[in-house]
Amino acid sequence: QVQLAESGGGLVQAGGSLRLSCAASGSILSISVMDWYRQAPGKQRELVARITKGGSTNYADSVKGRFTISRDNAKSTVYLQMNSLKPEDTAVYYCAALGVVTGTLYTSDYWGRGTQVTVSS
Repeated sequence: QVQLAESGGGLVQAGGSLRLSCAASGSILSISVMDWYRQAPGKQRELVARITKGGSTNYADSVKGRFTISRDNAKSTVYLQMNSLKPEDTAVYYCAALGVVTGTLYTSDYWGRGTQVTVSS
């Protein structure tokens, strides 16, 4: 059984920084893609950042230049460094691991439970 555990959320003032972490645990052989999503109250969940196993990254236009996604393949962990935070960044942030190959050679996708990020003005 694969589990994802996010950490690092909290309350920060506008202009501040936070670093989110998401560690995947279980009999994991490889993870193809790791994503960060967010969902604000009353809004749809949106993709914030994506990183492939090879290190290629993509960002939502709203966070480009402010957020940086990275991963440690050996630790099956993905990070999201968030700088110059704005009140509109307030949301529950979820990590996702796509194309996870486990010891049984079964491939599936997994989601974390989310961590709250609140940016005060």
